[in-house]
Amino acid sequence: MAKKTTTKAQEFEYKAEMKQMLHLIIHSLYTNKEIFLRELISNASDALNKIRFRMLTDKDVLDANADLKIKIEVNKEEHTLSVIDSGIGMTHEDLVERIGTVASSGTLEFVKQMQQQGKQLNAEMIGQFGVGFYSVFMVTDEVLLETRAADSDSKGYLWKSDGGGKYTIEEIEKSDRGTKITFKLKEDAWEFAEDYRIKHIIKKYSNFVDFPVYVGEEKVNTVEALWHRPKDDIKEDELNEFFKFVSNDFQDPAAHLQLNIEGAVNFKALLFIPESAPMSFFRNPDDFDSIHLYSNKIFIQDNCKELLPEYLRFIKGVVDTEDLPLNVSREVTQSSPVMVKIKNTLTSKILAFLKEMAEKEPEKFEKFNSNFGLLFKSGVNSDFTNRDKIIELLRFESTKTEKGKSTSLKDYTGRMGEKQKEIYFISGDHRESLEKNPKLEYFKKNDIEVLLLSEPIDVFIVPGINEYDKKPLKSIDKADLDLSSDEKDEKEELNEDLAKSLIDVFKETLGDKVEDVVASKRLVDSAVTLVSGKDGMDAQMEKMMKMMNKDFSGSKRILEVNMKHGVIKNLSRLNLASSTDPLLRKTILQLYESAELLEGNLESPNEFVARMTELLEQATKA
Repeated sequence: MAKKTTTKAQEFEYKAEMKQMLHLIIHSLYTNKEIFLRELISNASDALNKIRFRMLTDKDVLDANADLKIKIEVNKEEHTLSVIDSGIGMTHEDLVERIGTVASSGTLEFVKQMQQQGKQLNAEMIGQFGVGFYSVFMVTDEVLLETRAADSDSKGYLWKSDGGGKYTIEEIEKSDRGTKITFKLKEDAWEFAEDYRIKHIIKKYSNFVDFPVYVGEEKVNTVEALWHRPKDDIKEDELNEFFKFVSNDFQDPAAHLQLNIEGAVNFKALLFIPESAPMSFFRNPDDFDSIHLYSNKIFIQDNCKELLPEYLRFIKGVVDTEDLPLNVSREVTQSSPVMVKIKNTLTSKILAFLKEMAEKEPEKFEKFNSNFGLLFKSGVNSDFTNRDKIIELLRFESTKTEKGKSTSLKDYTGRMGEKQKEIYFISGDHRESLEKNPKLEYFKKNDIEVLLLSEPIDVFIVPGINEYDKKPLKSIDKADLDLSSDEKDEKEELNEDLAKSLIDVFKETLGDKVEDVVASKRLVDSAVTLVSGKDGMDAQMEKMMKMMNKDFSGSKRILEVNMKHGVIKNLSRLNLASSTDPLLRKTILQLYESAELLEGNLESPNEFVARMTELLEQATKA
């Protein structure tokens, strides 16, 4: 420690309001003890920045040639810690106004107003006053602060406090510029007397400060804050390595976005889209670290969920803002107006970035959609501010795309014929089964494109879009489709009377198994298919609901019958002979259950197979 002078120490007492605030800072504002070191290093970095700025125009300062650095001395045996910087230092006045009064000017008046209004101080209110230094009292009972300002004729001072009601300031002999903070750790904080623990905290919170941080002779902070450098100044391999550092990924990123925003909110950001999603991402996305939040290169928290909406959680990277006080807890960031502004700006910029990628690099966007489309699509139902932008970026496979390729709604509508007024889709488990679905027969025959929705998320978002470019989105699983064709069918269908008579037999045979039985306009090669009523869920949605709730029964379906199909015409002849013919009734049940089988809803496969065997036996009689 620097040598004391004969000057008597001056004793100062904190005012009652300051005692209240100090108690709150030490016991309530911070959520984990290790943050004290982040705060002390941050203060040291600020002091070094100030002297560097001053020396741009004024070289007449104490220790003009001193290295600008931060040094941390750890004594494991004595359980002591020192944080030393060669920064701008403090005068006697600085110690009273900046350290001794806890916070900046206006704080006392603020506290008085709060008391007059009968309100309690909370962490968010305290966060704006720059009181990070006092977090050190979480790990010690007394702090010694030695300092000397940068003026060549300055004096050295020792500030001492136990964080209670008083502090002292006395003049000391100190030859070098800067500040040294020394303290003995409480027993429950002895872990911070270990070199490895201190190095871990520095790498976690202070890796990107502007100045070297040493523990003993070792420089600990080794990674540069790339987001503070101009875009054109950063090489691709630097970006790749930085991404791997912040994400713990082993692959190079698929794309990156660098932002420098000034205006209603100020922040810098360096964001990345990973090359691929980890296996656990969709099983438990909450475990997937996203954005790291910094304040002036000082780490505040990782996986900052408040910075991005849920559907953009695949983004990795760093956001650094000067508008957010450093000494705030994780709880405070959740309700900060600054965070809301940053989130809104980030979301808008990322969506614009993705739009540009889709237009200029469609293959890269296709891969992005393949990796993260499941999560991204969910934004349609959660972000109503940006809903239209998200819809433009949605991609789906269709009957006009190759397997593994997708189309936008904009491209789909661009291919629509003049007479087509609706955008059609069908949902199911995978493309192969969808392409064989009987409901597609009419659309294939008339060369009408249908979106093939095979992702589980699609059944929840697409019906909710309702329309795009003033064209309704309609499931071809619905019974209320307006289907017509100019093409003349070579197959002749049953006349109206025969069809009605047969449909009556279908209804009588099936009873309450179905909502209705109608003649079909969509079937070409298949005899029957099941469809949903106007207000009912489509088959895939019902299937998803049943998986989530075993007690969910769903609504009854409508059976459509192809009056041109050979089997149906044969049944009509049987019906003319006898409407109670067992073969007629068994065949109707078999057709109905075959439609259920195709949809994956057949409840009694044993009965189905037994009936099929009976029908085959009857059909193969000599």
